[in-house]
Amino acid sequence: MTKRFAGAKKSQIVTNTLLPDEPEPFLLFHIWKYHNLFLIFFSNFNFNRIDLVSERRAPRGNRLHYFPETTMTSRYTRTAIFMHWLIALSLIGTFSLGFYMEGLPFSPAKLQFYSWHKWAGMVLLVLAVVRLAWRLSHPAPALPPTMGPLARLAAHAGHWLLYLLMLAIPLSGWLMSSAQGVPVVWFGVLPLPDLVPRNAALGTALQDAHVILNYTLALAVAGHVGAALHHHFVKKDTILTRMLPFASRA
Repeated sequence: MTKRFAGAKKSQIVTNTLLPDEPEPFLLFHIWKYHNLFLIFFSNFNFNRIDLVSERRAPRGNRLHYFPETTMTSRYTRTAIFMHWLIALSLIGTFSLGFYMEGLPFSPAKLQFYSWHKWAGMVLLVLAVVRLAWRLSHPAPALPPTMGPLARLAAHAGHWLLYLLMLAIPLSGWLMSSAQGVPVVWFGVLPLPDLVPRNAALGTALQDAHVILNYTLALAVAGHVGAALHHHFVKKDTILTRMLPFASRA
């Protein structure tokens, strides 16, 4: 039922609709009609935009389409791109606020900044969980074939380190607040439960860990940005552009 027409590329899946004069049992007809669609979706499980492009004008009652395989892996999904830049901007804002408020004298304004910092941290925790779930269910585009084994290992390790830190930092802040006896009231409305009992020594240790994790994240982000710029300006590949929101999807 699946045919390759002259001139079609090997990566093209060409199907034609059932002609009225081709009798087939009802069940077999539906299996044949939809099996290619199922293969496309489940063998390329990242749900990017699927373009079914007409190969040529087909005879009456016979519609030809092909599926370009490369369109499924050339860029991240729109959801992944949106989440990436939303989290990036949120991290910059939250880190900047935390760095700024540390040097302020004790005052009602400083306490307000601490509350805002905690709220933003909890938002980032939720965003990180959603982003990680999307990443696990929607595989990233393949790395350029020009990258060697060590470069590929470094790229994957860097990405998973970022995910780990995006989860660990807000959790460490939540634990720190619990240990210091200062509960987190999300947006001043929703009290979050204490994760550990009040303990001054533990609170101090968690505060140190929170600071170290934040500076580790800053270094990891700097390496991430530097690697993306290196690929764009030196390697001349698509590592950077496939995550840019306004880049061509071709």
